[in-house]
Amino acid sequence: MSGFKKFTDFLFSKQSLRYVCTTHFWGPVSNFGIPVAAMLDLKKDADLISGPMTGSLIVYSLVFMRYSMAVTPQNYLLFGCHFVNEVAQLAQGFRWAKNQYEETPKIASSESK
Repeated sequence: MSGFKKFTDFLFSKQSLRYVCTTHFWGPVSNFGIPVAAMLDLKKDADLISGPMTGSLIVYSLVFMRYSMAVTPQNYLLFGCHFVNEVAQLAQGFRWAKNQYEETPKIASSESK
């Protein structure tokens, strides 16, 4: 049996189709919009980042990473979604902190001369 045939048999098996029709699948899939948006926002100006919201999303992802491993059966797709979001939100948090608290060097303007 070829590898492609095995893959298609698995993909269209009753067990796989039953899994696709559960919230264990669709919950994480719909949640993936959050980390995708956070990764796309990494290219935007750091002045646009909300510190309190980023902090909330960091805590939210940590809680749901834990939850995804506490449920039975464990939801690795949900864990992956929140792991990616955790990394993206931490990057945003570091960008926000750097933007808020780093001293920027003052450039002498030609008007002050």
